Amino acid sequence: MIPILLSVVATLLVVTLLRNLLPAGSAPTYQMSTTSTVGSPQFIRDMGNLLGPGFAGANRVDTFTNGDEIFPAMLDAIHGAQRSINLETYLYWSGGIGERFAQALAERARAGVAVRLLLDWAGAFRANRSLLRRLKQSGVHVQHYRPLRLFLLHMINNRTHRKLLIIDGKIGFTGGVGFADKWSGHAQDRHHWRDNHYRLEGPAVSQMQSAFLDNWIQTSGEVLHGEAYFPQLTPVGEARAQVFKSSARQGSESMRLMYLMSFAAARRSIRIENSYFVPDDQTVRELVRARERGVEVEIIVPGRFIDVPLVRIASRSRWGPMLRAGIRIYEFQPTMLHCKVLVVDDCWASVGSTNIDNRSFRLNDEANLNVLDDDFAARQNQLFEADRARSREVVLHRWRARRRVWQESLAALVRSQL
Repeated sequence: MIPILLSVVATLLVVTLLRNLLPAGSAPTYQMSTTSTVGSPQFIRDMGNLLGPGFAGANRVDTFTNGDEIFPAMLDAIHGAQRSINLETYLYWSGGIGERFAQALAERARAGVAVRLLLDWAGAFRANRSLLRRLKQSGVHVQHYRPLRLFLLHMINNRTHRKLLIIDGKIGFTGGVGFADKWSGHAQDRHHWRDNHYRLEGPAVSQMQSAFLDNWIQTSGEVLHGEAYFPQLTPVGEARAQVFKSSARQGSESMRLMYLMSFAAARRSIRIENSYFVPDDQTVRELVRARERGVEVEIIVPGRFIDVPLVRIASRSRWGPMLRAGIRIYEFQPTMLHCKVLVVDDCWASVGSTNIDNRSFRLNDEANLNVLDDDFAARQNQLFEADRARSREVVLHRWRARRRVWQESLAALVRSQL
């Protein structure tokens, strides 16, 4: 009887492993139209109605670079919270940054603010258990997204990669940073990462709150509503904005489609900064087609300082068609580049948690802030140019002469997981 049981258990484990690691079919090929431009009313209607939610006007979006700017801004907002704090993140580790945020969240909870913390189970695995206990004892409601449970094994590979902080339903933050010490500082050396984060105020904050509640309700069953979470929001700026989310459980490739539509609508320029850039075949084709239309396409990716070297190997294997088309690719030199920024035609920008890879497009829960605003796009372009100045351009003849091409063939075998 025992050998039979062991055989059954082994079979279940193998089936579960294959269910999580093998790609669920090939990515669909979309027929892309290039009739509208990113600045046109039609493009905004398409994005709002086809993909949703609709765009909200009269927002303000502020950009913060690296931990020395990002963390104080987030902590100031937390300290000023009066009614509610909702925080969802993939990576939360112990250390100085994790401790500072734990203290701030605990203090607000003791003061009577409703504080909810949603951590991805895998991303927060290294978080100190005593720190989480202190948070709970202070009154913080802590949940883990898709913890290791028998009935969740078939979804263990689908994580939340969203990075959302909403204060009183009035102020929202999103971007690339996690809560670990490697995001501290100002990208001054290889131990301090380069990243952006963004503060949103205005009517679009309600969409960010909805993105948080999407996973909070699924995880906890608690439905949050009322003025503490969805207050009346007044105009505070000029930017039109949309908080756009995607999830593997919804059976949708909406995030991938949003990027493809943006590339197809470009007429002058596409600028990409992306920490894990492993584009699929159609993404490569749309970028090449944009270049063939005369669009200037520039991409900045991490250089030798990258936390997952396999991603860099897999990324480099995809560059050939783009380099041959005249797309310019740069590798950031000083430290790990963790930004996720797209700017099209100097007016349309998408920022947030999404990488241009299969994991973000088909496996993870992601959320991006899409902004139509010339000033915001100009600020992202300034940062892009500053990062490009600290990068090394990849030229075609050197790419062709690269070594260890066999590694790229091996990386291709696991590209569906990257």
